[in-house]
Amino acid sequence: MDDEVDHENALQDVIAVDGNDESQGTVNRLDAHTGDGIRHRAFTALLFDEEGRILLAQRAHDKRLWDTHWDGTVASHPVEGQTQVEATRERLGEELGITPDQYDDLRVTDSFEYKRYYENAGVEWEVCSVLQATLTDTSIERDPEEVGGLMWVPYDDLHANPEYYRQLRLCPWFEIAMRRDTEQ
Repeated sequence: MDDEVDHENALQDVIAVDGNDESQGTVNRLDAHTGDGIRHRAFTALLFDEEGRILLAQRAHDKRLWDTHWDGTVASHPVEGQTQVEATRERLGEELGITPDQYDDLRVTDSFEYKRYYENAGVEWEVCSVLQATLTDTSIERDPEEVGGLMWVPYDDLHANPEYYRQLRLCPWFEIAMRRDTEQ
């Protein structure tokens, strides 16, 4: 546990929420992701190119939870006073060098609650908003400390034939978001 006290997440807060995504104040990010967890607000963003391909990002190898798993384009937690769109714009810039002039349709398309444990390392218990946008300029400058790799994948094929992509080890929140997106 001493390693966790020094973990960068111990220095950050997330927004605790009830099942309706109503704020219950802030809690320590590390506390929210250990033991049985604390339900908190999160987002995942799915960015597409104009050909309908989704940009998947591989989580860096030293992430505490779901390291090296493939995710939607970015996922994180808004801070207190920040909207999901503002938080997504910030993470797109930090992780991938993507600026707002590369898209103009960033919007919240869904929200869901889920809880998943990861090995013996922790838990995600989130009310997760899904945001989507289309990149008109696909220039990307990834931060290797955040993103291990990038891959453009035909979204319809990924959903229709998940067995073709099993080796990617997808993050659970992305799998849920993708399944719900095609069911709506």
